[in-house]
Amino acid sequence: MTPTHGLWIPVPPEYRTWGAPPGIEIVDAMMRHRNIGYYVGWLSAAQLHGASHQAPQIFQVAVGRQARERTVGRTRFVFMQRNVAHVPTVEYPTKSGSALISSVEGTMLDVASDIEHAAGIDNAATVILELAMLESFNIAGVAELAPQFPAAAGRRVGWILQHLGARNDLEPLNRVVHEAVPTPSRLDPASPNIGPLDREWMLQVNREVEEES
Repeated sequence: MTPTHGLWIPVPPEYRTWGAPPGIEIVDAMMRHRNIGYYVGWLSAAQLHGASHQAPQIFQVAVGRQARERTVGRTRFVFMQRNVAHVPTVEYPTKSGSALISSVEGTMLDVASDIEHAAGIDNAATVILELAMLESFNIAGVAELAPQFPAAAGRRVGWILQHLGARNDLEPLNRVVHEAVPTPSRLDPASPNIGPLDREWMLQVNREVEEES
């Protein structure tokens, strides 16, 4: 099968009925063939880290330059432009080699930054809490990476981990994001700018947030 012009990939017998291997098996070859910097991110990365309780319906990939959506076999690839060099990645092993996925901390901040790509604030909060439970999670790593993201991302992460995750090790992150920009951020960008202001996190708590089961 050919997922992009000029690239042919063999289809193992177990994926013949799919028409192509899963997205994680072919994304690295696709991006290298097109010379596009990339990483698998958002809910797709969260699932690969073992922290997404709902399988995403699309395969979300950050790219250094524009790329068009496409469906390959059963995988619908959605590409979103990012400065991919600013987000740390890890190599995820595949049958044919490996693929780059955002680190746990990078995944958390991507999800918090782009709530619309995370199926809403409730799902985003659930994913953030699940990522924070992973053994490899490091709050210092989030604080170090937060300046590469909009202030709202780090503020949402801090608020969610404190108020829903009951963590008390958030001071490094709070120092970075509290005064990053003078104006408060919204907890839910899709809701009106109403509700109390959490001055500790400079976050307008404009709706209730609940973990999804």
